This record gives sequence, structure tokens and C-alpha cells, in this order.
Amino acid sequence: MHDFIQALIDAIALVGGGDPELVQIVALSLRISLSASMIAMVIGAPLAGTLATSRFWGQQIVIVFVNALLGLPPVVVGLAIYLLLTRSGPLGFAGLLFTPSAMVIAQTILATPIVIALVHRAVTTLWLDYGDLLRIDGASKMRVILELFVIGRGALLTAFLAAFGRAIAEVGAIIIVGGNIRGYTRTMTTTIALETSKGDLALALGLGLILILLSVSVSATAFLLAGWSARGRS
Repeated sequence: MHDFIQALIDAIALVGGGDPELVQIVALSLRISLSASMIAMVIGAPLAGTLATSRFWGQQIVIVFVNALLGLPPVVVGLAIYLLLTRSGPLGFAGLLFTPSAMVIAQTILATPIVIALVHRAVTTLWLDYGDLLRIDGASKMRVILELFVIGRGALLTAFLAAFGRAIAEVGAIIIVGGNIRGYTRTMTTTIALETSKGDLALALGLGLILILLSVSVSATAFLLAGWSARGRS
């Protein structure tokens, strides 16, 4: 117990002191996760909007499949990307394995289903409320989706924050494709796993405190935005 308390004190001092390695790890984590979240929004939001405002055979199957991907095991995603990017894999020529780009790809794959699921639910509700008005106005499908995005911008931001929260907390996939290389691909979660296994609890706890703060902040912001969005529609 004494060792844990001392490690916690050291961790707080480490965070407060702005250790250069810790700052670099946090900055890389944020850069990778924000990039993955934005790419997931660019891919997922239009797909979700189209899915919510269109009717086609097999649509329900697609919706169920997308929601099923929410439980996609991160280590399986990491393994699949590793096999694609390894030298003997089909994309090995790109040289992306054990780089931040590979980590962005992994986090994007895990975050995109979250974006599609959340945006689809929000746009479906908005389509029921405003679809007839937009159709009478003669708006094109693209304009309809953009209008619904504007109306439901709070839900879009909530989806982005949820995707970011998923990405920033990821460890299984990115440690496989990133390699946890010091000063290059080492993020908060991979460092926590490594330093804990080495017994260096101060750095692990310091990063853990930062990660908890980020996760709580993201969750609280998403909750507040969801409430604001609901009040805005009422």
C-alpha cells in the first residue's frame, strides 16, 4: 500500500512537472486519436445520412451489421491490419507497419461504426420530423442530408466525441500495428501497459490520470451536448 501511495505521489509530480517524454506521449496520442476520429466522421457521417434517408433492399441487414461492428474486438482488428501491412501482405509495399499512420488506420476502423450508428439514429429521427418538408421543398438527397446535419449538429458532435473516446482509450489494436516504439509510436495506453509490466508505476499512473481526465471530460461533454440537442429539438 505504501508503494502505491508513493507511486501516486510521484505520478502527480510527474504530471505537474511536465516531463518532456510524458508530453510527447500525450501529444502523439491526441494527434493519432483526433486524426482517426475526424476520418471516421468524414467516412461514417455521410454513410449514416444516406442510410437514414434511403430505402433499399437489405437496408435492415446493413443497419444490424453496422451495429454489430460496435463490438468488434480490437486485437482482431489489429491482427487483420498487421497481416495487410506486413511485408508479405498485400499492402506491405506502403511501408506503413509500425508507424503512426497504421495506428490511425486501426483507430479509424474501430471508431467508424460508432459514428455510423450514432449519426444514423439521430438523422433517422430528424428525417421523420423534417423529411416531408424537405421533400416538398424539392431539395436533392445531398442537400437534404446536409440540412439534417445542420439541424442535428449537436448529435454530430456527440458522435465525434464518442469516436474520440473510443480511439484515445484503445490499446489492443494499436500496440500490434504500432509496435510501441519509444519516441515514435508510443501512446498513453501502450505506455501504461508497458510501464506497468516493468513495475514503473509512476509513469503509468501519471498517464492513467491524464487518460481518465480526458475520458471523463469527453463523456461529460457528450452527455451535455446530447441533452442540449434534445432540448433544441423540443
